[in-house]
Amino acid sequence: MPEPRFDELTATLAEINAADAAAPAAAALFDYQTGRAWAYDGDRWFHAACTIKSAVLACLSTTLQERRVTPRHRLHVRNRFFSAADGTPYRILASRDADAEVYTSIGRSMRIGDLARHMIVVSSNLATNVLLEFIGVDRARRILADAGIQGIDLVRGVEDDRAFDAGISNRVTANGLIGLLRAILEGRFGSDEHTAKMIDILCAQEFNSGIPAGLPAPVRAAARIAHKTGEISTATHDAGVVFLPGRPPYALAVLTGTPSDAGQRFAAIARVSALAFEYLQAPRKALTIDSHSTSSVSLQTGRAARRYQ
Repeated sequence: MPEPRFDELTATLAEINAADAAAPAAAALFDYQTGRAWAYDGDRWFHAACTIKSAVLACLSTTLQERRVTPRHRLHVRNRFFSAADGTPYRILASRDADAEVYTSIGRSMRIGDLARHMIVVSSNLATNVLLEFIGVDRARRILADAGIQGIDLVRGVEDDRAFDAGISNRVTANGLIGLLRAILEGRFGSDEHTAKMIDILCAQEFNSGIPAGLPAPVRAAARIAHKTGEISTATHDAGVVFLPGRPPYALAVLTGTPSDAGQRFAAIARVSALAFEYLQAPRKALTIDSHSTSSVSLQTGRAARRYQ
C-alpha cells in the first residue's frame, strides 16, 4: 500500500494538472538515504528549456577527460552557429540571453571552466552553444547513451529558431533528469575531481525560485543544492540534488508548463519541493524499495553521495 505522503505528492501533482490545462506538471524523486523513488508522469516529454545545460555540462566533463585537456583550456568565442534544421547560420541575441558577460569576449577566447560556470550559474546561451560546438552534438548523444541515460534528448544548440519551427527541440522527462543527476553524482561522467567540479558549479546556480524556495529558510541556509532551472514561454522546470546536513542527498525534478499567471511560474515547483522535503523527514527504515524504484543504493553509490555534501 502506498505511503500516505507519497499519496500526498501524487495528489498534489494531480491537482496542479487539473488546475491549469496550459501548465501540465510531472515530477520524480530519488532518495539516497532510503533508496526510495517516486514519480508522477515521470516519462512525459517536455521541452527541455535550459535544463538541457546540465546534460551539456556532464558531456563536457567526459569530453575534457577523453581529449586530455583541462578546464583551463581556452575556446574561441564566436556568435555564429548552424541550425540543426537546415544548416543555415544563426546568432544568439544578447537581449534573449540571461547573461551578457560572455558577449564581451566575442572574437577572443575564454577558459572552458569559465564558460561552463556561465552556462549553469547564470544560464548563458552563448556559452552553451560554444561548449556544445566543442563537444559535438553526436558525441554528446553518444556520451549520454554510454552513461545509460534515457529521457534526455539532446539534438541541437539553444536559440535555434529554425529548428524549433521545424519541430526539432531538446526534450527531457522528469525521470530522465533524475537519471542524469544520479549519473553525475555517482561519477559516471568522469573522475572524482570532475564530478566535484560539476557539483560545485551546479550549487552556484543563481536562479533559486524553484526547488530551493520550497525548503524552510533555516534548512535552505544550511543546505547545498546542485540544480539547474529552465524557463521559456511554454515551460518552467527545476531539477537538482539537495544535500542536507547529516543525511545522504536526494534528487528532485519538477517539470511544468508555464501557468496562465506567469508571475506564479515557479510556485508549483516550490510547492512540490516543500512536500518532498516534508516526506523525507518522516522516520523510515533505511534502504526500503517501493515499486517505483529501479535499483537499490550500492555502498559505492552511498559513498559517492556523501562525498559531495
